[in-house]
Amino acid sequence: MEAPPLDMVFGFEIDTSDAQAVEDFYGPWLGWTFEPEPAPSADGTALTRVTAPGARAPMGQIRQRPAAAEGISLRVESADVAADAVRLQQLGAKVVTPAAQDGDGTVRARITDPRGNLLTLVALAGGLSPQAPRPGAMAQFELSTTDLEATRAFYSAAFGWTFQYDPGSVGTPYHGIQTRGPIPTGGAYDHSGDPQAPEFATISVLAADVPDTLARAIALGAKADDEPRSTAYGLVFARLIDPRGNRVGLFSLPQG
Repeated sequence: MEAPPLDMVFGFEIDTSDAQAVEDFYGPWLGWTFEPEPAPSADGTALTRVTAPGARAPMGQIRQRPAAAEGISLRVESADVAADAVRLQQLGAKVVTPAAQDGDGTVRARITDPRGNLLTLVALAGGLSPQAPRPGAMAQFELSTTDLEATRAFYSAAFGWTFQYDPGSVGTPYHGIQTRGPIPTGGAYDHSGDPQAPEFATISVLAADVPDTLARAIALGAKADDEPRSTAYGLVFARLIDPRGNRVGLFSLPQG
């Protein structure tokens, strides 16, 4: 079984005050490679491309700024970033950074959804070039919410996403998210009724062996956030907190 290509949520950005520390963790752990962006960002932030092993194109960026709040934001494709930022604000989002064009022609804006999760709306100058993820690459995105209905209502109105309960999930109820194509490329943990549960939006990385990949992350300074478990149909998943405090999911596909 092969992970489907990512579509509307197609990458990520890591905000940090120490890009080298991010590289020193993800490079040895997942084999990610890093290259400075040749063109500056609109606000002068130092940018570094992030590429997964064997990938044709970068899947994300590190954004380094002094005293930056550490965090991961999902990149969401937009045909008109400025208009979408205004539209989403009317749906309850907050605009953190208005639409602006980087030196390479990429237009982006940053918002927080009504649950407080940071998203980056992006219109790439050259468009998307989908590819099937390989181990070590972002292959899915995940939300965790204490109000599934509010989360579903926002993303349905914002982008047309659909949520469908996964009957094979174990532990916390889980809903697959279809953003554009016929196969879910995201998921949502439903912590409705538990105000102490975490709210987050993050990436999930495809792994050949989830327990081994988690163990290697811990050896490099990460902490386990959700120990490896298996769904009723054989998908294995786990979650960790990296040395900068970011949650990152892991999963391996059912065999056969």
